[in-house]
Amino acid sequence: MSQQIDRTLDALELHAGSSDGFPLSETATRLGLSKGAAHRLLSQLVQRGYLEQDPISQRYRLTLRLVALGFQHLTNTGLTDICQPELDKIAELTGELVRLTVVDGDNLIWAAEAQGAKRGLRYDGNYGRTVNLTATGTGKCWLATLEETRVRKIIDDQGFGDPAEVGPMALRDIDLVLEEIARTRQRGFGIAYEEGEPGMCAIAAAIPGTADDAPYVGTVSVAAPTVRTPLEKLEAWAPQVMDLATRLSTLWPIRAFQPSSAERMSA
Repeated sequence: MSQQIDRTLDALELHAGSSDGFPLSETATRLGLSKGAAHRLLSQLVQRGYLEQDPISQRYRLTLRLVALGFQHLTNTGLTDICQPELDKIAELTGELVRLTVVDGDNLIWAAEAQGAKRGLRYDGNYGRTVNLTATGTGKCWLATLEETRVRKIIDDQGFGDPAEVGPMALRDIDLVLEEIARTRQRGFGIAYEEGEPGMCAIAAAIPGTADDAPYVGTVSVAAPTVRTPLEKLEAWAPQVMDLATRLSTLWPIRAFQPSSAERMSA
């Protein structure tokens, strides 16, 4: 049963990484399955509504069912209802995009946002997607809260991202990344200038938590086009972003779903 569950999750994660999906043969190859086993697995996922098969190309791709489940869970936590007003305030103050992430294992997930730009060039977020940890201020400020051994393992596992999907200033050397994380830890906030994307910059702070094994539960950031945001202006937002992270920590509703250390020990 465990192997079957692993294969199902592997199939979902594989197809989540491609908007075009995969044909049966490629799915089987990537999952290390026979075509027969892959077909049975994919057919079951189609039947449950998690995958669909294009009638012309015969490629399998994800439906929005997983997204709907994620949004349903996010709504049930109360995260967006409670934190959104605070994001809106900073978006109004800066006139730029404010985004919230939540920690998910060794990843950060974009979970909420507020758009402050009323006109002109606007930057839209990546709601629901994982964060590139080494090329964003968001990722660096969270990595700065972790021990170096864990940071190295995360980077070894995740890499630096596709060069075509990051900015020209993105670091791609582990030692340089660790140096930048040390600077981030010292100043208390993360900065990325044309690292996450060309022409974009961001400043971010980590949100403190309360659990022993989750001292930081997410991040908050302000992202803006570099054409109207010199580095000095970006850094000037640091006090507001760090204050916001502290306020969100006191409001954070997800901790209500997390057992305390005592509860975990008695379980």
